[in-house]
Amino acid sequence: MSSSESGAFAVPADLNALAPHIWPAGAARSTATGVVSVRGHDVRELARDFHTPAYVLDEVEFRDRIGQWKSAFAQATDGNADVYYAGKAFLCSAVVRWLDDEGINLDVCTAGELAVALRAGFEPHRILMHGNNKSTSELRQAVMAGVGLVVVDSFEEIARLAHIAGESDVVQSVLVRVTVGVEAHTHEFIATAHEDQKFGFSLSGGQALEAVRRIHKLPALELAGLHSHIGSQIFSTDGFEVAAHRLAEFLVQVRDVCGVELPLLDLGGGLGIAYTETDEPQAPQLIAQQLTAIVSAECARSGLAMPRILVEPGRAIAGPTTMTLYEVGTIKTVELDDGLSRTYVSVDGGMSDNIRPSLYDADYTCSLVSRSSTADPMLVRVVGKHCETGDVVVKQAWLPADLAPGDLLAVAATGAYGRSMASNYNHVPRPPVVAVSEDSARLIVRRETVEDILALDVD
Repeated sequence: MSSSESGAFAVPADLNALAPHIWPAGAARSTATGVVSVRGHDVRELARDFHTPAYVLDEVEFRDRIGQWKSAFAQATDGNADVYYAGKAFLCSAVVRWLDDEGINLDVCTAGELAVALRAGFEPHRILMHGNNKSTSELRQAVMAGVGLVVVDSFEEIARLAHIAGESDVVQSVLVRVTVGVEAHTHEFIATAHEDQKFGFSLSGGQALEAVRRIHKLPALELAGLHSHIGSQIFSTDGFEVAAHRLAEFLVQVRDVCGVELPLLDLGGGLGIAYTETDEPQAPQLIAQQLTAIVSAECARSGLAMPRILVEPGRAIAGPTTMTLYEVGTIKTVELDDGLSRTYVSVDGGMSDNIRPSLYDADYTCSLVSRSSTADPMLVRVVGKHCETGDVVVKQAWLPADLAPGDLLAVAATGAYGRSMASNYNHVPRPPVVAVSEDSARLIVRRETVEDILALDVD
């Protein structure tokens, strides 16, 4: 490792420590054995029973986080809010049942996500459907199922949805997705409110107002409100303040043009979580208070009644609850220029179970979890098994110098987008999701097999 890289990445005080704001709440290292457990389940036993790689999900924390978001917005708004879990973060039948048990709603963006929700028995009127290019088939499925809200994203979609709803003798409630020109401080590919992007109607140039006019004239559609999403992995509500100001101005325009004040304002999601020690996410209670105060102030300034606030946390619920368990396969040190070197630690997964480091240059935290160690720290790059130079799991990690093949590593905060963005690159089966509580460790998504992959090959 180069001296500049190592100098910019400080050696941790204790390689065996698990920072509580990064790791699942139920994760703990035994002072007696040095082995990490999740809700009392030894990672060595989890690896034996479910094999590696595997996503290990703390079900207790997942449910707790749902409850925290629900109660935070209920308290901040005196009940004038709805929380929609963003299913794209991670969705399966068990998660849908947890959402139902804890009493929050669900946001889907494809027919596949909708099918998961319906199969698990989720009430369709509590579902909101996104998507910038929803097909005629997807829109028809949403209407026929009775989805509560559809977020319209283009003029073509307005026409398609109105036709489908009219044929079905249904009045479909919709939100208009607007781009407010606010670019959140995040990666270019996950900042979603600046003008140059595929989502929504721009406030500038009159697109959004024209969308409102068209919907208002269509008897098969009911305009319920506006939708805005300014990005992902955001740690400050400053961007929401600017967005709310522009949305309030637009709500005044809508009132003047259509003669109605829209009852719903969806602020999207995008609040960040801790992937590394330097990340400092805000608590749901503080976020709820700040967002409510922002919207209330802007509405008062514009002479508008306070709308019902909708929010869509996904990563903020699922992300911190899960860690990915890997087994070390090889450790290789290569010589670089000027006498420097880099150590590569290869594990039995990689970009097929977590594409975010390759796609977004995302940083993660990892730790040796099958034992503790008093060895000196070494700076390494944790990589996967795929035939790709960019197959990086953790770009820079301090691990003990006595690390050996067969050791178990865990990467924290992989609950959002790990399994949901997983692929079969190199024909590698996708890992299972193991939900753990004090009472059990059980599969909620089974491991794929090579036979599953071959079954799709029909020639």
